[in-house]
Amino acid sequence: MTVRAVCPGSFDPVTHGHLDVIRRASNTFDHVTVACMRNVSKRGGLFELDERLEMLEEVTADLPNVELAVFKGLLVEFARDNGINVIVKGLRAVSDFEYELQMAQMNHSIGGGIETLFMSANPDHSFLSSSLVKEVARFGGDVSAFVPPGVEKRLLAKYAETHVESHDES
Repeated sequence: MTVRAVCPGSFDPVTHGHLDVIRRASNTFDHVTVACMRNVSKRGGLFELDERLEMLEEVTADLPNVELAVFKGLLVEFARDNGINVIVKGLRAVSDFEYELQMAQMNHSIGGGIETLFMSANPDHSFLSSSLVKEVARFGGDVSAFVPPGVEKRLLAKYAETHVESHDES
């Protein structure tokens, strides 16, 4: 039996923490779909969906059993529609676990038995979040240890545009 997994997220932007989970899932499952979505609970993203997909494509290009997809709506419906057996979620802290456990139980209940497996974050990345990386980059901090080089370049360019726009308005 082929085991197909999905690693969902908004990936705004993709970090080394995301990439670590994706790589480990790629080593564990026959096929992995990295499903990029717009998180409606987060106000507007920094990167447009097509930019996030481009970054994901760059950083997963060396993983032959990984494909990218976009989804809207319920993750379990996306999984069911695509023959996916397992949802893979990375956990950084207890606070992640509390939220993700509730989501996993709801998904199992409405998803016809689709399982969620949790991967604990690599300790080197356990503090990382896209929000923190964006905050550091916004104020000109060095994010090179937290994101792949292409992502860092895009972050710097994005905040350079924002910085120019904010000066233009004054």
